[in-house]
Amino acid sequence: MDVLNKLRNTVSNTISNTISNTVNSTAYGLSQLSSVLPGNPVTREFEATAHVGSAGPGLLWKVYSGYKKSTKQEAAIFVFEKRQLDRWSGKVEREAVLDSLRRGVTQITKLRHPQVLIVQHPLEESRDSLAFATEPVFASLANVLGRLENVPQPTPAALRDYKLLDVEIRYGLMQLGEGLAFLHTDVKLLHRNLCPEAIMINGHGAWKIFGFDFCAVNQSPNDKQPSWSYADYDPTIPSIAQPSLDYLAPECAIAGSCSPPSDIFSLGMLVYVLHSPGGRPLNECHGDPSKCRRFLGDLKNSLSSSKLSHIPEPLRDTTKLMLSNNPELRPDAHQFIKIDYFTDIGVRTLNYLDKLFQWDNLQKSQFYKGLPKVIKQLPHRVALHRVLPALYKEFVNAPMVPFVLPSVLQVSENGTAEEFKEHILPNLKPVLALEDPPQVSLVLLQRVDLLLKLCPADAIRNNVLPLLTRALDSDWEQLQELCLAALPSIANLIDGPSMKNAILPRIKKLCLASKGSTNLGVRVNCLLCLAKMLDHLDKWLILDQILPFLQEVPHSGEPAVLMAIIGIYKLVLTHSKLGMSKEMLATRILPFLLPFCVEPGLSPTQFETLASLVGDMVTRVTSEHREALRQLDAVRKEAQQFDQALSQAGNPTSSSLSDTFAGIELAPPPTAAAKTCDTKVLSLQEKQKLVQQQEAHQRLQAQAPMAPKPIVQPVKSKPKDLTDTLLQNNLNQLNKPLTKSSSSESNYAALQSPSWGKTGMTNGMTNSQTQWGDLAITAGPQTVQNPMSGWGSNAMNPTMNWGGSQQSAPNWNQTRVNQNIGQNWGSSVNSGIRPQWRPEGGAQGMSQPLVSQPRTTPNLSTQDIMDLLS
Repeated sequence: MDVLNKLRNTVSNTISNTISNTVNSTAYGLSQLSSVLPGNPVTREFEATAHVGSAGPGLLWKVYSGYKKSTKQEAAIFVFEKRQLDRWSGKVEREAVLDSLRRGVTQITKLRHPQVLIVQHPLEESRDSLAFATEPVFASLANVLGRLENVPQPTPAALRDYKLLDVEIRYGLMQLGEGLAFLHTDVKLLHRNLCPEAIMINGHGAWKIFGFDFCAVNQSPNDKQPSWSYADYDPTIPSIAQPSLDYLAPECAIAGSCSPPSDIFSLGMLVYVLHSPGGRPLNECHGDPSKCRRFLGDLKNSLSSSKLSHIPEPLRDTTKLMLSNNPELRPDAHQFIKIDYFTDIGVRTLNYLDKLFQWDNLQKSQFYKGLPKVIKQLPHRVALHRVLPALYKEFVNAPMVPFVLPSVLQVSENGTAEEFKEHILPNLKPVLALEDPPQVSLVLLQRVDLLLKLCPADAIRNNVLPLLTRALDSDWEQLQELCLAALPSIANLIDGPSMKNAILPRIKKLCLASKGSTNLGVRVNCLLCLAKMLDHLDKWLILDQILPFLQEVPHSGEPAVLMAIIGIYKLVLTHSKLGMSKEMLATRILPFLLPFCVEPGLSPTQFETLASLVGDMVTRVTSEHREALRQLDAVRKEAQQFDQALSQAGNPTSSSLSDTFAGIELAPPPTAAAKTCDTKVLSLQEKQKLVQQQEAHQRLQAQAPMAPKPIVQPVKSKPKDLTDTLLQNNLNQLNKPLTKSSSSESNYAALQSPSWGKTGMTNGMTNSQTQWGDLAITAGPQTVQNPMSGWGSNAMNPTMNWGGSQQSAPNWNQTRVNQNIGQNWGSSVNSGIRPQWRPEGGAQGMSQPLVSQPRTTPNLSTQDIMDLLS
């Protein structure tokens, strides 16, 4: 049980610490707001995004930035956590604090004035908190002056090192004076606690009155002099639940009465705090009523010249009157806002902007025309957060947009890209889409360079590019020229399809439509725009669309147009990526440019530019074509040398042929009697006849006496090679004499020539020679009695492709014999005549002995021999 109890206590402590850390953390978002507002109805309608500051008596209200869920409208959410009441032990004290907070929110909810904080959602109370929603706020004036109670830590960046500018103080005091005038005159209400904690600075920098916790309501009827009741300071109630003694008027602390001058005294004390070093009040009572009375009783002596020396001189005398002991000497709120201190140009400008809704369009236009000059004199923060919000309201009034845009762009120019993206661009996007009035596009295009500099890439594509395309479609020549000047700056951001289908067709259409003399500038600007965009275009787009388009541009001899066209050609010619081929230069561009060379309107300088371009193009065509021809000739020579090297390396001798064909079994070659057409297949009877002829031929060779054999190089002993026999048999058939020899011995002798590479055969033929391997055959012109007979039914193939060239050679596999003797079986084709055959066929001897001839053709390579056998 002890272990379980310890475990339970550990888990309980962990959960308690987690909840405490969650409540005290400064994390942003709805999760934090939900943790401090469990069950509060405000969380159902509003979502918090950040803890930005604190406000109210003792800075008890935590202020969150956020928005309304249903409309996405920005808002501020004020939250009081009831756990803060734990600092007071008594129930009466805690109830007094809660009552004062409730009363202040209830009272401000009833008021509507530009200088009073606007409540968007009334007070909601739950078991753990109080909450309500207002217009967006930046922080309280106390936070800006350095009081950071209930402010998240670390301090938000926007609030850190925040310094009030002189124009902000001037206009802020003026706004407070206008707010008091409204309360005193129209509502008959006294604030009674005007201090930095009760003043809010909204999201646009305007000062708003807040903290009506101790306000005094008029007790008299409307038709009588107003009067207000006053409750004396009660020491038994926490000081947070009573007006601040540091800003309390003397009559309130001493005489126990209050009136409108009492608020003017508090405003005077606030003036002192705003200008004093460190923002310290003139009367620091620290919640001690007796100390406050002593100070106020001696106030006249306290207001020495040295005390007020840090207050600006135009405001110093007025401040001294506001801090007078006598309420009647103090100026009222209306008198206060009319002093010379508020005649500053910046204050007047901000005041005019707040009251623009009361003016007509003519008055507004006059004011907006001079506003850009005034903006240069205003601090950038004031212009960004005070001037521009007033100008954004005019964007819904289309006729006023051309007058407002110059000021908006002026502020944008002085800011950063981050400020533009966050504060200006969201409000400017609807204006970029406006088509009417056209002056809007004109103003934007005049400063399009600024837009391209500040806008992110996606905004340029989605918002600025449509603006440019509409300008190209416009009838205003000025708009067209401004657009053409701006397009090259964003060409790198335009995707290929948009450039091809949206931009280039519009530019071409505009250029072709500008035929009048008044539109000459537009036509020239179109060409200049294309020239500047060449670096960002694809090569195929230039060659297929832009270069052919140049020949369609109407020029009528205008030198400006001609020089623009020449400039584009020159850029394309000299660009490393966009070079034109010699074929395009010779066939398309030069024929188009040459007539310009005789154009009479060109100046000498322009003519020299054109002549130089044409000369460069001609030089490029001739040089490139010369080089191409030289390379082609070199390739041809290299191919010939390669063929010769192959021929020399592959010249076979009889021994090398024997080595090459060793181990290859070949069928006996067909005889001359077996020759027939190429496509005929030998029948069984024809094959038997061929076998009988071969056997008879072999018997004849066996009976003949051995003829002396020429000396040949010895070869290694290898298995019987049928290649020589095969080739010899076919040569014997080709070289039969026309008449039968009387002696079989002579035929036998002629057939015994074993040297293929060094032997020639002369057959009584003249003026004709054919080379077959290393064997030269000489034949004379004779008459063929039956050219289709003598080789049986074998086909005769006059031409074939053997060894990679057009050849006349036998096809051994299909028993085809070529009749064309005048050929080279190597790599070339030689002329020759066909030998004449005797009809007898068979194994006849040759009429002439074989004669050795010199080798005149390259040897067969191994690959050629293998192709021969395949």
